[in-house]
Amino acid sequence: MSDANQSSGAGPTATSGPTAMLKLGGEVIADLPALAAMLTDVRALLSLGWRFVVCHGGGPQASALQERLRVPTVKVGGRRVTDAATLQIMKQVLAGEVSVDLVAAAVAAGVPAVGVSGVSCGIVTAHRRPKVVVSGGGDEPVDFGLVGDIDEIRPGLLQHLMAGGYVPVLNSLGLDGGPEGAATRQVYNINADTVAAAVAAALRVDHLFLVTGIGGVLRDKDDPTTRIPVLRASEARQAIADGTVVGGMIPKLEEALEILHRGIGAVHILGPGA
Repeated sequence: MSDANQSSGAGPTATSGPTAMLKLGGEVIADLPALAAMLTDVRALLSLGWRFVVCHGGGPQASALQERLRVPTVKVGGRRVTDAATLQIMKQVLAGEVSVDLVAAAVAAGVPAVGVSGVSCGIVTAHRRPKVVVSGGGDEPVDFGLVGDIDEIRPGLLQHLMAGGYVPVLNSLGLDGGPEGAATRQVYNINADTVAAAVAAALRVDHLFLVTGIGGVLRDKDDPTTRIPVLRASEARQAIADGTVVGGMIPKLEEALEILHRGIGAVHILGPGA
């Protein structure tokens, strides 16, 4: 996706290579051959001077664990409703299984990956999302439970790791930015596309790659041959309004539209084989 009025975002220094945020969905991480091929591409770009941050979700893995534990999975407009039991599962999946598997695959591919949580050093601070009407969720406000809306991104740890030649692998948990000295702070589940977009904007990366199992924005969600190669911002808004885009692709496009005006040159929504 691109915006006709948007120029390419500058990297951290004028002499550095391009910077990129790579967001991987849980379904992509579960496809080990495709994941290995993608990480090989990342290693090749690193050798050319690129710098990466990877942000990951874990929706399918969380849903599978919820099913095993008999905790219902509830989604509205492609977004997960998070009660206390679901949040516990998200912690186990995002900061545990998926993070470890992704970092292991990256290291195996020659990528110097370091697993990091959005909670670490308060990288992602957030507040509980109020009841809100969402695209694809009907006319009534929805209570998403322990889902966070981002207040601030503190990218210092990520920048430190990147400067040292490492690739941060960031999960999408966030931390309440409450008062200093509190005994504990609330952890929130946050959509990984939202976290990736916010971090990409804070770092002013040149490219944001959103890799999904769907393979891109489709005119017909059941027909992968209907992939739309380029969407202008106005076309993306129309695709949401007329129902061409449905389910989990809605928040992806909405986040892409938002960050095109925050210093990023292009957002690429693609499949693992693209």
